[in-house]
This record gives sequence, C-alpha cells and structure tokens, in this order.
Amino acid sequence: MTASEALAGLGLTSMSSVATSDARFPDGAHYRIEIPSVEGPVVLQEVLDAAKTHGLTVNRVSQGSGAMVMTKGELAQMARIGADAGLEVSLFVGPREEFGIGVQAAAADGGSLHGRIRGIAQLRYAIEDVMRAAECGIRGFLVADTGLLEVLVGLQRSGELPASIVWKVSVMLAPSNPVTLRQLESLGGHTVNVPSDLTLDQLAEMRAASTVPLDLYVEAPDALGGTVRGEQCDELIRVGAPMYVKFGLRNARALYPAGEHLVGEACAIAREKVHRAAVAREWLDRFEADVVQSAPGAPGLGVPEP
Repeated sequence: MTASEALAGLGLTSMSSVATSDARFPDGAHYRIEIPSVEGPVVLQEVLDAAKTHGLTVNRVSQGSGAMVMTKGELAQMARIGADAGLEVSLFVGPREEFGIGVQAAAADGGSLHGRIRGIAQLRYAIEDVMRAAECGIRGFLVADTGLLEVLVGLQRSGELPASIVWKVSVMLAPSNPVTLRQLESLGGHTVNVPSDLTLDQLAEMRAASTVPLDLYVEAPDALGGTVRGEQCDELIRVGAPMYVKFGLRNARALYPAGEHLVGEACAIAREKVHRAAVAREWLDRFEADVVQSAPGAPGLGVPEP
C-alpha cells in the first residue's frame, strides 16, 4: 500500500490540479542537478568523488566567493576538472556591494544591495573578472546585477566574450512574479534562480510565462530561509521543468569569501549536499517519477573549454 492509498482509505485525496510543464532542456530532459558553493578545485573534486560514491550525476556546480579570489591556475584547474566531467562550472562575478566599502549593504535593510555593482569602477572590475575567468576556460557565470547582465550579454553578442558562456541569474535577483522573470530572460539570462519558497501554484505561474530553465533551491541555506523540500522533487520538477534542482544545506556555515582557512568545512558541506541530492533521487525513485535527468555534457550546459 502506498501513502496515497492509505489516505484514500480515510477519504482523503489530493485535490491538486497544478499543470504539468511540457517544456524541456534541449536534450529532452526534465531536470539537472546543481551543487552550489563549490569554492575551488579541491571542493569540486570532493563533489565529484562523492557523486561517484552515490552513483549520481551532477550537471552543474556553482561558486559564490567570486572568480576574482581565485588564481588563474585555480581557474584553469576548475575548468579542466569540469570539462573532464562534462559539467558546468558557474562562478559568481566577484565585485559586489557587500564586499565593498559602502555601509548600506551591511545595514539591517541593506540586503537588497547584495550582489549589486557600485559605480563604473566596479563595473570595470566585474567585466575584467569575467574576461579573466573566460580566458582560463570558464563558461558559466552567476550575475546578480541587471546592468552588469546587460553589458555582459552585449559583449557576448558582439563576439567579445565566447558564445558558449551561460549567464545564470543569481538567487540575489530571484523574481517573485512572472513579469520580472520575463524581464530577466529578455536581458539575456540563460537560467534564472527563483525563490526557494514558491508554492506549486506560483511555480506553475512562472513556468506558464516562460520556458527559460529555472533554478530552485530544494534545500536552501539558512540565509535564504532554510527550506528543505527534497522529498517534493517529483512535483517540483513536474511543474517547473526544465529545472535545475539545487541542493544547498541548512544549518551550515556561511563560506563567502572562502579560502584555505575554510577548505575543510567547504569540503564537508559539499559532500553533504551531494548526499542530500542522492536522498532526493531516492524519493524520485520511490514515487516512480516519470522524469529524466540530463547526462554529462548535455547541450546548453556551460561546460568549460580549457
């Protein structure tokens, strides 16, 4: 007997009628797995080793400290590891308000400035940050400023940046309504991180407005609300496909900006995120979810080109 059958025996049945998405990734897949806060080549290798242990495919890793805090050698190493594994390596653009000298971003109500770029000087540093990492083979970047996104997309369209770069709109710009989602897509965002606490109805509204891949924390860090929804992946993917299901970690240390002083914790946190993803996959299997995950190197991934 399934849980649904047990509830039906009590006269309790689900009344959910949220529409199933018929949109897909270019390879026909419904979902991809993302592990965030992979802060450097050592942590990236830990993710891949843990994924191998669990028999899990990781399609994308993202990094939050910023490309600017890594040497060119580290960037090239990240690119080589990602290319060999056929996964996207997406690095945050380094300069941002909360790392700068301004005080508003650090104020109680200053969270809306996080990830933003202040002034022409920071725009210059941000553009150079992307160019430097791209020269090392990186083909994925997280962007949290709409002006910067417009500039970078323009440089890509004019041929100044590689056409294969994927622009991932950061959760710091997460749209809470379909109109804003469309705006971010029209600016050139290739994937858009939506709020982690969207209901199925709200997720369906987003999907009805756009076919752009959505990134969703099915487990979010405490700073983003700490939601834990891994067991709901079957419904989230059904409604939101194509979707990057993203495994943060509640009750874990904040890492940005990371470095050698935090590498041990960063590795342990990353391993547990992969474990959470493996558990969520078991829930998909238990519910016999009719969904397909992308394979390594699938089209549309920002796989590095070292």
